[in-house]
Amino acid sequence: MAGCNTAQRVSFYFSAHQDDWQLFMNPSAFRDVIDDDTKSVFIHMTAGDAGLGTKSGGRKYPLYLARENGAESAIRFMADSDDRQPVERGASPMNFNGHPIHRVSYRDTVAYFLRVPDGNPAGTGYADTSYQSLKRLADGQIDKLSAIDGTTSYNGWRDMVATLRAIIDFERGRAPSVQLNVAELDPVINPNDHSDHLMTAKVALDAAESLTCARRLHYVGYASANLPENLSPQDRDLKCSVFAVTLAGVLAFDHPAAWQHYDQNYVGRDYFRVEEGSGPCNDTDGGQTNGAVAAGE
Repeated sequence: MAGCNTAQRVSFYFSAHQDDWQLFMNPSAFRDVIDDDTKSVFIHMTAGDAGLGTKSGGRKYPLYLARENGAESAIRFMADSDDRQPVERGASPMNFNGHPIHRVSYRDTVAYFLRVPDGNPAGTGYADTSYQSLKRLADGQIDKLSAIDGTTSYNGWRDMVATLRAIIDFERGRAPSVQLNVAELDPVINPNDHSDHLMTAKVALDAAESLTCARRLHYVGYASANLPENLSPQDRDLKCSVFAVTLAGVLAFDHPAAWQHYDQNYVGRDYFRVEEGSGPCNDTDGGQTNGAVAAGE
């Protein structure tokens, strides 16, 4: 099944946790979502489970589902902001490179949730999820990384990279323009960032290595808290509104959210560098399925 994208541009947001793009890649994401010529694809790599796995931590719902609800709520909020008629939300697993992955579509947006274990800031993983992490997979310390819901396991870094490339090719279809939004990997520009942020950027860039046409935006993460606020009042309002909706989605699933901490440190800031692509995205492999099929087919 080939992607049926007709957008002139596809913008991919690679997010380690379900609130990262809201904090570090906005208002760019908002502008992409409301652009009629752009399809926005949000790829959430980890479950953001903080070591809980599928447990609820004494709440009504597991933490990972609460955080996913926050991300989905934020995406729908942006997509509906221009007063268009409501549409049905579509959610189903799809297979990419042999791995079933939860996919949600809404208007010109798509969200993926790979649900691999949260690796904690240092990348050492948590005891209750068998010390699994993206960093340990990338470093070869483990040879398998399993989704916390038991749906699939990735057999080494190359398997994870190939899966991300299959998603990229499926969603971009034949679009003449592609943008990749990732965390900044340069430690001088982005020191002391979360290991999951950095490893998500690494797997995304490895997957898109041969996609030289793509424009790449590299965003500062935690280190942005030490930089001056640089958003205009209008852009700060856009970013603030999306993050507020995200937290409301988390709260709706009975998990707390620390609004004040994030507002003071990140909401007024948006730092990134741009790496322009070389040439048009019209290579012959664009839009190939690379094993992308609806789960169960």
